[in-house]
Amino acid sequence: MEGVSDLARDVLDRARRSRDPRFDGRFFIAVRSTRIYCRPICPSRFSHDSNVRYYATAEEAASAGYRPCLRCRPEAAPGSPAWTGTSAVVQRALRLIQDGALDHASLSDLATRLGVGVRHLSRLFARHVGASPATVAQTRRIYFAKRLLDDTPLPITDIAHAAGFGSIRRFNDAFRKTYRKAPRELRRERRVGIDKTEGAEIALRLAYRPPYDWHHIQSFLAANAMPGVEDITADAYSRAAPTPSGYSVLRVQPVPNANALEVRIKGALPAELPRLLSSVRRMFDLTADPRHIGTAMTNDTLLMPLLARRPGLRIAGAWDPFECCVSAILGASGGGDAARRVLTRLIERFGNPIDVPGTDIRYTFPNAGMLAEADLGDLGLSSARRAALQLLARGVRDKLIRFDAASEEIRRMLCSLPGVGRWTAGYVALRGLGEPDAFPSGDLVLRRVAACGYNPLTTRALEERAERWRPFRGYAVFYLWDAAG
Repeated sequence: MEGVSDLARDVLDRARRSRDPRFDGRFFIAVRSTRIYCRPICPSRFSHDSNVRYYATAEEAASAGYRPCLRCRPEAAPGSPAWTGTSAVVQRALRLIQDGALDHASLSDLATRLGVGVRHLSRLFARHVGASPATVAQTRRIYFAKRLLDDTPLPITDIAHAAGFGSIRRFNDAFRKTYRKAPRELRRERRVGIDKTEGAEIALRLAYRPPYDWHHIQSFLAANAMPGVEDITADAYSRAAPTPSGYSVLRVQPVPNANALEVRIKGALPAELPRLLSSVRRMFDLTADPRHIGTAMTNDTLLMPLLARRPGLRIAGAWDPFECCVSAILGASGGGDAARRVLTRLIERFGNPIDVPGTDIRYTFPNAGMLAEADLGDLGLSSARRAALQLLARGVRDKLIRFDAASEEIRRMLCSLPGVGRWTAGYVALRGLGEPDAFPSGDLVLRRVAACGYNPLTTRALEERAERWRPFRGYAVFYLWDAAG
């Protein structure tokens, strides 16, 4: 293959020889003689250029008949940015597959959820991903299982079920086909020095492409924290997250001298880990490609100096779209003290009380079922916000509002609620869904900063200027919010 996405063959060759970590996950190196594919940072001896092929995704390399390297571990690479900019249908399908949509359902079921036919969905995947939906799902299962084999002491049976395999036999067959070894053999060969977990705690590292501005994302999350649900310090983010079995406690912190965040999870069943880790990746924006984002902003004189000052800035997400939407409706998202007090009362009254020693975590966030029928009369809310909040909760409870729907459909459903406008819908798309091109129209702070000291731009003028920031308007929003701060 002569090139991958926008990278020419000579650029790929130079990135491979330099082992540049900024390209980690942006493409994969396949060696014809060994039939193995690697990350660009693989420490193995260089192969001759004529013996190397490049692929945009691990799934594409797997479809071509290559197996993953045991040394550089492609399963530990940052998420592929090759999916950014694909069709909306493919992006939504990938998000659903990442959350396990094909683990216990058929491709036909997935296509029905997406509103397309099976053949059309397969054609879209062949064009945009280079692999079938089934290959993407199988690669995800194997990769996740390999991470658990290498990095945790979980029993192999638990790992198989956590990764979405229906039986141990299928699990073993998949590993032998992919790695030419059984899972037990791979576990015996795991690297020396891995930090073993104790008790019910699981510890995993999630990689990202440098640079990464931890200080910015930590500061933003602290300023918008859910009182009693999240505990944020200078070097770690902790929270309680509801799970089907009850709740788990997560702690996320940067790893010194490594392009990765460490995630420690306590109290979750193995089968609950994939969804929890998917939320961490989205919340901390770990699949972003700073190079692509920077290129999109170099044509704007307003953003260029901001990019130079903080090149590793990311979208600081919210743990859950429902939480994010509740906060936005209450006016607590970047709002004043009064709105924060209302949010605190809501959590203390309707959240599930828990005990997490050594932290400020005292509750899990109230679920939609609880708020749907709750008496919100004495929280200090206006009648419009109270109505919007309960209609949202009832819609989510009754599955009339689904946050796994297409982004445009979610925006339409939210804007149909009384008192919820385009700003709230855009804010939820940006932080709750992690949409890189989401834009909270009408944001007063953005209108002021974009005016460069003059009268604030009109909403229309701001939207017109934001067209030049596509497909990364969401990052431009965070740069301008940071500049205002």
